[in-house]
Amino acid sequence: MFRTANPRLPPSPMSLPIIGHFQHLGPIPHQALHKISIKCGPLIHLYFGSVLFVVVSSAEIAKEFLKTKEIFFLNRPNSSVAIQYLQYGGVGFAFSPHGPYWKFVKKLCMSELLGGRTIDQQFPIRRDELHMFLQSILLKSKMGEPANLNVELMKMTNNIITRMCMSKRCSDTVDEADEVRMLVQETIEHTTTNKTDPK
Repeated sequence: MFRTANPRLPPSPMSLPIIGHFQHLGPIPHQALHKISIKCGPLIHLYFGSVLFVVVSSAEIAKEFLKTKEIFFLNRPNSSVAIQYLQYGGVGFAFSPHGPYWKFVKKLCMSELLGGRTIDQQFPIRRDELHMFLQSILLKSKMGEPANLNVELMKMTNNIITRMCMSKRCSDTVDEADEVRMLVQETIEHTTTNKTDPK
């Protein structure tokens, strides 16, 4: 009923039969994982049900995972029907397998979309959107209306991203911003890997 220690796995706190380490998570998982890493070290393993997870909480070890030995860890699960549909058969950048295509698109994004020169050139977009955001909050304040900062910040962020990528604002009104937020939320729900599926 209890798992025996595996010398090839990093340390972990005590687990329970069936549920594994779920009892350690608590209401704020990242803080709970930090507390576990203080006790057990920067590299730990946890079972949630029967699914094994390895948690890295050290910059040096994360570099080892993501840079030195990236080929073993960077592939993404591609079995979701939603991913196949939304990513044109799984060939989109976000869910493409690690390989020459993924490396090429990553370099392209870093140089053409996220490079220092491009970010500097697109400063006026961020300044304009921030100005519109502040005007919207000020107008609501003058009219005595409550301002939902979550909605306004989401609208500003979406507009910055779409103007940087497509030179067009995606939401001018609260309704449009809500619609975009719902679409993004649905996409995330349909493409997120099911953590209880060992595949």
